[in-house]
Amino acid sequence: MLTVKSFTFNPFQENTYLVYNEQQQCCIIDPGCYFQNEREELKTAIEKTGLQPVMLLNTHCHLDHVFGNQFVHDNWQLDLQIHPLEQKLLELAPETGKMYQTPFEKYSGPVVFLEENNSIKLGHEEMDILFTPGHSPGSISFYHKAGNFIIGGDVLFNGSIGRTDLPGGDMDTLVASIRKQFYTLPDDTLVYSGHGPETTIGFEKKNNPFVREN
Repeated sequence: MLTVKSFTFNPFQENTYLVYNEQQQCCIIDPGCYFQNEREELKTAIEKTGLQPVMLLNTHCHLDHVFGNQFVHDNWQLDLQIHPLEQKLLELAPETGKMYQTPFEKYSGPVVFLEENNSIKLGHEEMDILFTPGHSPGSISFYHKAGNFIIGGDVLFNGSIGRTDLPGGDMDTLVASIRKQFYTLPDDTLVYSGHGPETTIGFEKKNNPFVREN
């Protein structure tokens, strides 16, 4: 079984996740640590719990989700794994950072491309890679069936959905992703979002004002 630990980082209040197995192997998803104290918090949490980072993953490559990519790469020698359609956003992220007065170092390590409908393995545990575009062109979500949770980036929030007014965003595509990839999961599936508190599929089906199931 996989365990999830979350952190809220940077001026955009982005959720960064550590997902780890019983052997203490972990993947770092969307490291948004921007300030030095945030980077130290992430590193200390990993070291104090004896975790061994083995994967660096981005659900998508908007700046608030990639601030810490280079830090993670430098500290644990991990290559970034993303969907190929996010490559352009990754390259543009530092320039976007200047626009938001949040300059940061461009990721300079190798990039490994993930394909939807495959899975990633953390020891003996698996997370399915779901293609969930709409907020960004190549957004992906990581679904752990055995643990009954999904890490969805900025697709579905508690009572809201990801914005679609950024380059590459599209409302119809996002709604389709939610209905096809999220709302087909069991109602008690826990949703770990890119911002805000966790929620469940069943709660959002009944209450989400943007994508409600009648």
